[in-house]
Amino acid sequence: MSTEKYEDNNIFNDKSLEKGPAERAAPADDRYHFDQSDLDRVQRRLKQRHVQMFIAGTIGTGLFLGSGSALQGAGPLGALLAYMLVGTVAYSSLCSVGEMTALAPISGTFPHFAARWVQPSFGAANYFYVGGVDRITVPVEITAATILITFWDDNHKHQAGYTAVLCFLVCLINIFGVRYFGESEFIFSIIKLTLITGLILCGLIIDLGGGPDHKRLGFTYWKHPGALAASPPDHFLGWLSVLVQAGFSFQGMELVAIAASETENPRRNISKAVRRVFWRIVVFYILGILITGMLVPSDDPDLLNGGGTASESPYVIAIRRAGIHTLPSIINAAIFTSAFSAGNSFLFCSSRILYGLAIRGQAPRFFTYCTKNGLPIVSVLFCCSFSLLSFMNVFNWFVNLSTSAGFFTWWSINLTYIRFWRGHKVQGRDRSELAYWNPMQPYLAIWGVFWTTVFILVDGYQVFFVWNTQDFLTAYINIPIFFALWAGWSLYMRRPFWRAHEMDFVTGIPSIEETDAPEVPPRNLSEKIFNILF
Repeated sequence: MSTEKYEDNNIFNDKSLEKGPAERAAPADDRYHFDQSDLDRVQRRLKQRHVQMFIAGTIGTGLFLGSGSALQGAGPLGALLAYMLVGTVAYSSLCSVGEMTALAPISGTFPHFAARWVQPSFGAANYFYVGGVDRITVPVEITAATILITFWDDNHKHQAGYTAVLCFLVCLINIFGVRYFGESEFIFSIIKLTLITGLILCGLIIDLGGGPDHKRLGFTYWKHPGALAASPPDHFLGWLSVLVQAGFSFQGMELVAIAASETENPRRNISKAVRRVFWRIVVFYILGILITGMLVPSDDPDLLNGGGTASESPYVIAIRRAGIHTLPSIINAAIFTSAFSAGNSFLFCSSRILYGLAIRGQAPRFFTYCTKNGLPIVSVLFCCSFSLLSFMNVFNWFVNLSTSAGFFTWWSINLTYIRFWRGHKVQGRDRSELAYWNPMQPYLAIWGVFWTTVFILVDGYQVFFVWNTQDFLTAYINIPIFFALWAGWSLYMRRPFWRAHEMDFVTGIPSIEETDAPEVPPRNLSEKIFNILF
């Protein structure tokens, strides 16, 4: 591979163009730090089954409990449409980051991709911003887990003790290393997916009259109180509010790409996970919200009276009314593990983003320190300290802040992909040679950019009807923060956007022979089943 470099905006000579895209190496300016593989000390210890379940790792209380407020806000049809729309945007983001990761399974992932294929300052802004969002999301999930404990122990004097224990356990799992993280997330994800599947089946059985009361519901609640909540003038506004709730439920799936540098056979395994996510969205999210709308009326007062525990879940309400008394505690326990697992996953992600930032010179170099087993211990400990924000007990504020920030993450991923796609086209690179590519691109990414822009703008629309300064700040403070970071880094780095012919698709990126071993076909029935499931 040629190591020929170019300066600033110089166009490649005809000879390099004839040789093809392998000539596109990094600029000779050390500020861009594209080739820092010599500093990368993490080890590939996550296996195929870990990666396949990692997408479920970020599923938290937003899916299990948020469906109740979505149903109350928009009605069964409105909630279904909102989840379907947000699901397509989440899918576009995951497809975009999946394709970029299929080319470059390296530390730093999508913030580094932004620096590499959009603008160095855009990548730096994403490093600080996305890493900060993930660190905030950790206390969100820990706080949610402590709220779930009140289902059994409603003595608020004990809450600080529960918070301390959960913070300690989340940090301990990450300090033990990626292997323990992978195994714990595999177990938690199995519990989550079992819970979701069980709730959908249980809800369908109850809806069809299979409960102890043998009352068949069908689509009764779609007729009364109606498919859409509120009166006709407020249908659209109710639907807008549910978009934000649905966004919180979906956010985090794209973070599977962050594990690329610590995954065995990353191109093959992450590509397989991305290909399967469409069906997981359809089954677990879309089918789940459809069944939810068939179980409980949207004007049911119990939907918002649970205090954040399983008692406000539409499934628990329906199960109790059907005369089943043993499941609610089991469901709350499973949702508790879900919240704990999501906090665990976001702590892992934030530490790896910080590590990727440090090895490219955009954070203090001491954050690159790794143990002999490849654990970026300094980055992990620093991110662990943010879990202490759980003691502030400002759950709703953190939820609103992290949700609006998550939309910016999707926006950045899809914008980066559009530039990535353009660079491939101009340089004559064949995307179909990647381990994963989507024939619907770049239209998926354009769809994602458009709708995330809409989500960001309507996130706090309620404050313009009834003004609330705190709600306005949590909904819109991310806009000036993100663009201030971008502008600040632009002034510091003084580098314009990469032109399509300048983009580097080579430097510091390992070949497929370096990362992925040849795939071994299944030898028996059990291995075939394993490959289907994982």
